[in-house]
Amino acid sequence: MKISYNWLKQLIDIEESAEEVGKLLTATGLEVEGIEPVEKVQGGLNGIVIGEVLTCEPFTVKEKTLHLTTVDIGTEQPSTIVCGAANVAAGQKVVVATVGATIYPSHGEPFTISKRKVYGQPSEGMICAEDEIGLGTSHAGIMVLDTDLANGTPAAQYFGLLPDYVIEIGLTPNRADAASHLGVARDLKAVSNRGIKWPSVEQFVANEAPSASGVEVIVENSEACPRYAGILIEGLTVKESPDWLKEKLQAVGVRPINNVVDITNYICHELGQPLHAFDAAKISGHQVIVKTLEAGTPFVTLDGVERKLSQHDLMICNAEEPMCIGGVFGGTKSGVTEHTTGIFLEAAYFSPAWIRRTGTFHGLKTDASFRFERGTDPNMPVYALKRAALLIKEVAGGKTASEVVDIYPNPILNNNVPVKFRNIDRLIGKSLDRTLIKQILTSLDIEILDETSEGFVASVAPYRVDVTREADIIEEILRIFGFDNIELSDHLSANFLSGFPLVDPDKQKLRIANLLAANGFNETMTNSLTKPIYNDAVRGSFVGEDVVILNPLSEDLSVMRQTMVFSGLESLAYNLNRRQRDLKLCEFGKTYHKVEGKYKELSHLVLLMAGHQQAESWVAKDQKLAFHDLAAQVHLVLNAFRVHNVEKQELTDKSVFEYGLTYTVKKKPVVSFGQVRSKLTKMLDIKQPVFYADFDWAYLLKQYNDKVRFSEVSKFPEVRRDLSLVLDKSVTFEQIRQTAHKYEKELLTNINVFDVYEGENIGTDKKSYSVSFILQDEAQTLTDKVIDKAMQKLMLGFEKELGAVIRK
Repeated sequence: MKISYNWLKQLIDIEESAEEVGKLLTATGLEVEGIEPVEKVQGGLNGIVIGEVLTCEPFTVKEKTLHLTTVDIGTEQPSTIVCGAANVAAGQKVVVATVGATIYPSHGEPFTISKRKVYGQPSEGMICAEDEIGLGTSHAGIMVLDTDLANGTPAAQYFGLLPDYVIEIGLTPNRADAASHLGVARDLKAVSNRGIKWPSVEQFVANEAPSASGVEVIVENSEACPRYAGILIEGLTVKESPDWLKEKLQAVGVRPINNVVDITNYICHELGQPLHAFDAAKISGHQVIVKTLEAGTPFVTLDGVERKLSQHDLMICNAEEPMCIGGVFGGTKSGVTEHTTGIFLEAAYFSPAWIRRTGTFHGLKTDASFRFERGTDPNMPVYALKRAALLIKEVAGGKTASEVVDIYPNPILNNNVPVKFRNIDRLIGKSLDRTLIKQILTSLDIEILDETSEGFVASVAPYRVDVTREADIIEEILRIFGFDNIELSDHLSANFLSGFPLVDPDKQKLRIANLLAANGFNETMTNSLTKPIYNDAVRGSFVGEDVVILNPLSEDLSVMRQTMVFSGLESLAYNLNRRQRDLKLCEFGKTYHKVEGKYKELSHLVLLMAGHQQAESWVAKDQKLAFHDLAAQVHLVLNAFRVHNVEKQELTDKSVFEYGLTYTVKKKPVVSFGQVRSKLTKMLDIKQPVFYADFDWAYLLKQYNDKVRFSEVSKFPEVRRDLSLVLDKSVTFEQIRQTAHKYEKELLTNINVFDVYEGENIGTDKKSYSVSFILQDEAQTLTDKVIDKAMQKLMLGFEKELGAVIRK
């Protein structure tokens, strides 16, 4: 946001330089990002002053008459200057470029004045014509001034060309109150204890020349428009704005248009109240109606674009058609032109939520919507109307032709916030004098109510939309008191208003990312926006509707993703197309869902694998990835979160997976994994199998427990024994594992399958598992007798529970 230093000085007395003002504003929270000088003429007439010719003696050189003058330029000794102008004479007030000044003529290159001799005569400056310093094109003679200003006064002061400075403020979204020169002046008022010089509206007179028809105002939607004010002005002339107005607007980056529109922009940047001027002759039926229209209604805005309205767009209409998108953008048919002789001037307070929704829907960002969607001052419209009406009469003529219309059925009241002195001291970290606290708040237009020894109630004006809680009040006190005025204690400490999570999501994310990276995975970050056809292809895997973007950048990025499989497949396809054969990718991300009108975000961790287990080498041949390779990585993640009591279920939803498993804990799905359907991989032109796992990341974080029990490694050796079990095909390894631990709870430490056989030798409905068992006693070395007894129990259990035939 741009603020003019000179404009700011009209609202508050400023003794500081622009740089010093920038430091004050930054200290109060309005961070100044840069300060740039604005020169009305090149060089800003620096080093050029008003002087008085004391003596003037002619002398002739080569038939040319020159003048040797002495000029008082406000220094102890007059300057001797040789001047060739015929109109120079003693007693004149003139413009003098002093030694060291650089002048920028209207034609030619700039040059610097130095002491020199002219035809043998000393010359210590230059008496200037207007073209010699860039103020015009005339070279008929030197400029002779009619002024009582003291000798040595900067010429820029006489010509009204004092340099301005543009202060660029990085305005944060919460400081809507500071989106104007008045708002910035309010902060300077608080930090410097100076008063605001409010522009006077005492000369405003309503209904000077009553209109024969007038304009009736009807507000049908008071939720979107809590306050609407306006006035009719007739008999004006639309033309180019005066220089002072154009210069003010250009300084803050606004292009002048005409005197009426420029005044509305001027008020917007001065007071923070957007205004809009309608051509009164184009208001059909002499009615202004504030309402919404049917969705799809066409409306052509000032930029010449036809837009289809939504049912949530607040429109300013006449009796027949819409004229303006309220608070956002005007229409082509009702705008002010050079033929306009009467206007209806509007000032309103619009609901920030309504304006933000409309601006987002149409992709429109204007000076007005910037302020309205953040929250303007509901108490400003009438004052701004009066101020604007007086300025319009000054630059365009005309008279008010109606009373001020002000529809404000439910006034917005101050926000009362209880504040405790002990909380002020606690959060600031220093005990401030109670009188100083009240002085700071009063300077910020915050009224003190119901004061006691323990605290008070702060009554906050509605234009401070960001001050709603006790902590906000304390922040206001601190920023004006000054962060730099809080001493640091020897032992740093801090109070906080919120607790820390039991499990830090960022730490766990980093831990798992490092774990996966150590196992060959590369982490990716993909776009949450995706193609609608992707969601359509797997719609059976989720419930709810698509989250649709109102103003999509393109058709391919018009919805939020409801699954992360496609963003992962796009990354795979990109790399595969660049001859990257073996890929392992992981991503932490979110999916977005609209269920029964409510929006949901779900957190995920996904794994994708394609290609081979390892690169081909002389030691081992390459082997294509299989489902079990993905399963091993799934178990790696689950073990990292100490999730062991999972139940396995075959995937029934085939919209994403060709085949696979779902692991659940207490019937809650934790992860689904398997091979991606070839139909989906073909959409990305991927011709090889892709394995995909989708974890419920939020659930994993809830399950994690960082309390770990450690035990000493046993000094006694472990023993391995193998069994071959012939079982029905329906028996799973999980059943074998559970049975083994059921019958041998003390010595069995690990169980593993190292071979599986199926064939005619054991029957078509049978399979053979070759299983290894690790036995160990932490207190003593195992004897053959103890080992044999443990193995007998295991074999008994397998025969009894699983109907196994033991083959040693």
